[in-house]
Amino acid sequence: MKLNVGGIDKKLRMAAGAVILALGAYFQSWWGLIGLVPLGTALINFCPIYPLLGINTRKGRDAVG
Repeated sequence: MKLNVGGIDKKLRMAAGAVILALGAYFQSWWGLIGLVPLGTALINFCPIYPLLGINTRKGRDAVG
């Protein structure tokens, strides 16, 4: 698995995931669990959709994980 999530992208994913989870908790909705997706991809530095689209935000630091 080639890592493809870079610094700013990772921070935005973490923030978005946290906000979605918090909103789900606030509104007591299971939809908030969708926030786990951006959090998970940020933590493992890999987005499975990026290779399909030819995107890599981890410029200059390509690493095989």
